[in-house]
Amino acid sequence: MAPQHKPHAVFIPVPAQSHIKAMLKLAKVLHHKGIHITFVHFEINYRCLLESRGPDSMEGVPDFRFECIPDGLPSTDTNVRPHLRHLSKTILESDYLAPFSDLIGKLNDTSSSNVPPVTCIVSDGFLSNFTIAAAKEHGLPIKIFFTLSASGFMGLDQIRVLAERGLLPLKDESFQKNGYLDQIVDFIPGMKNMRLKDFAAGGIRAKSTDDVRFRLAVETTKKSREAPALILHTFDALEPELLDPISSMFPTVYFIGPLQLHLNQMQQSGLRSIGCNLWKEEPECLQWLDSKEPYSVLYVNFGSITVLTTEQLIEFGMGLAKSNHPFLWIIRHDMVVGSSAILPPEFSEETRERGFIASWCPQEEVLNHPSVGGFLTHCGWGSTIESISAGMPMLCWPFLGDQPTNCRYACAEWGIGMEIDNDVKRDDLAKLIIELMEGEKGKEMKNKAMEWKRLAEKATGPKGSSSLNLEKLINEVGDAVACNQI
Repeated sequence: MAPQHKPHAVFIPVPAQSHIKAMLKLAKVLHHKGIHITFVHFEINYRCLLESRGPDSMEGVPDFRFECIPDGLPSTDTNVRPHLRHLSKTILESDYLAPFSDLIGKLNDTSSSNVPPVTCIVSDGFLSNFTIAAAKEHGLPIKIFFTLSASGFMGLDQIRVLAERGLLPLKDESFQKNGYLDQIVDFIPGMKNMRLKDFAAGGIRAKSTDDVRFRLAVETTKKSREAPALILHTFDALEPELLDPISSMFPTVYFIGPLQLHLNQMQQSGLRSIGCNLWKEEPECLQWLDSKEPYSVLYVNFGSITVLTTEQLIEFGMGLAKSNHPFLWIIRHDMVVGSSAILPPEFSEETRERGFIASWCPQEEVLNHPSVGGFLTHCGWGSTIESISAGMPMLCWPFLGDQPTNCRYACAEWGIGMEIDNDVKRDDLAKLIIELMEGEKGKEMKNKAMEWKRLAEKATGPKGSSSLNLEKLINEVGDAVACNQI
């Protein structure tokens, strides 16, 4: 296909690790199917990737290119990520339409390059407030990709309904502690046995509808409905009860996950060097795992945004120590609020021979390593679906966003998780680790996790539901005429 006639999709994710990772995977899948890709970063992540992956990491390949636009975020240490509230405020209130639209215009000016004109935009759902406007301005079809589960998206969308029914916002801090959040919410389409506290954390914790986290949930999900198509990173068998309710909101809905399982079946050659980790990985942890017995190691990672207090860090550390199980623990440079991640001397003494601490790692390689037997996680959706793909049972400590919803489903619906109390205590944590790694409940969870892994592989296999949805998406992105105009 001549370059000028090749379909060209522009991807733009929220400047957060999990969003970039999921969107990059989808971009690679589309590229493998013959679509030219422009992947747009915000400046802060562009700088982080150059630092973590090297000066050539943003060069791409001839038909998979990177661009960046201003982000309005302070130029800080690339090891320190912006606070979620600041990031939410920036997304809602910054004028990204002008630079993004200018970039589309530049890409469409084919007089000075062999780059084909843009035929479709694939936008992170949280950026729909300006990407849909840009699509309209340039007469382009757009696909909205919320890098969430179906339940995570529906829970986020229904924050508005919870407020309309008077359940939110909370009046004061006492509502967080008096049992109010334990009440059952039974009117959300496709979601059952949900407690109020199982919905998006930002919306639940907000004390005002002016809170930027509350506004981000309400405004972006509402705006996204102007798009003709919604993409979600899940698969039919995992959340069948939500397919019809969500399909009633959009003309077209694609459940396409897990994306990594699609990529595993493709020859990527030139794209293998294109990664998205915003911190330098420490491959030594994989060598350490090689020395451990099968299923013996607990992997601990709270993701790219979760922060702990010093007290919580110590409780987690001493819980790991008391469990007497080997562990690989990822502690980011900015993970502890206001201070360095310093653990007490007794932690080092008790875990010297069986613990490994790293600042970042290649997570999917770790989860699929034969020595790893469990995952202590914040329940971000990226980590959750990677855990499902690996057949890995979880201990769940949700912190923000859709994580409480993911935790609820992992524990109550899918049978692959056990929840850690928000006020974590070392003795309770040690008991849960022991149960996960060697108890009957842990064995049941492992068996269930392996069942979900098989179903995920079936969904992404020949004629699987995700494969068919992905094929339809690729055909529509690849045919500018077939893409529905807004």
